[in-house]
Amino acid sequence: MDLTKAAVLGAGSWGTALALTLADRGLDVILYGNEEAVCEDVNSNRRNSKYLPEIELPEGITASIQIGDLADREFILLVVPSQVARIVLQQLAEVGISEDTILVSCTKGIDPDTGELMHELLDEFFPANPIAVLSGPSHAEEVAQRMATLATIGSENPETAARVQEVFTLPWFRTYTSSDIVGIEIGSVVKNIFAICAGAADGLGLGDNAKAALVTRGLAEMTRLGVARGGKEETFRGLSGIGDLIVTCYSSLSRNNRVGRLLGSGKTLQEAIDAMNQVAEGVPNAKHAYNMAKGLNVRTPIIDQAYAVLFEEKPTGLALKELLERDPRSEND
Repeated sequence: MDLTKAAVLGAGSWGTALALTLADRGLDVILYGNEEAVCEDVNSNRRNSKYLPEIELPEGITASIQIGDLADREFILLVVPSQVARIVLQQLAEVGISEDTILVSCTKGIDPDTGELMHELLDEFFPANPIAVLSGPSHAEEVAQRMATLATIGSENPETAARVQEVFTLPWFRTYTSSDIVGIEIGSVVKNIFAICAGAADGLGLGDNAKAALVTRGLAEMTRLGVARGGKEETFRGLSGIGDLIVTCYSSLSRNNRVGRLLGSGKTLQEAIDAMNQVAEGVPNAKHAYNMAKGLNVRTPIIDQAYAVLFEEKPTGLALKELLERDPRSEND
């Protein structure tokens, strides 16, 4: 059966960019958000001036603040911040969608109540529905400009992965499939933490050598934690691992990198957050990944220092200094 009706939960920059992608694919798209002004802007002006002001949106997108409008959708993307995902999914469950509706998480976070990954949260509310995740190096601003983008579709069901891949196959958007849904999600969560650290290195003026080393050792931590959580090592060498890590740590478009730069330049965490108009998932992710690592008994020195900076008011320069002064060890350890 061909999919014709889609919805995107979350009208920020990433949700809007994905709605544009679905509309380009020929689907009728409802963009759901909780800001009436944003929805009015989309419907009246074909723009989301708050989050993607330069982008003209296709006619195939309708914005709504009524979650009941999603009842007949065959394909729904979850793109809300992880902190509110449980609330939004509870509301969607009360709407009563079909068990055939394909649900795809594009949220790079962890449920703060339970520590569940987003696909696990989806399965909690919709155990009978096909579930997948999408992740990879994919800044919303570039996706919205239809710049070349590659991503990975993860699902334990090959048929579901293939159907989602078909939707996300456009001349400028290419996807690969994987059965390692856990590894994909761990990569998408942890890379945001390292982006904050990379931005902090920039803010402190530490140079390219230090930043490259931090990203490389971050990949090692990501892999250790991901494998301990049930992911496959090779996943972290792919688009949703090192690919997303590189773009998030080095791009000026990265919200998490910007938070880190502000911290490195001497701003407090609250001042850095106040300077943003969207959520930087790396901040809550640092707390959840820190707790996950402790629960799994995984060594994560960079995540530990990020946690200390973000939640224990540790000076950023001191955290990076302590990373350099740790006991020598083998690179493969």
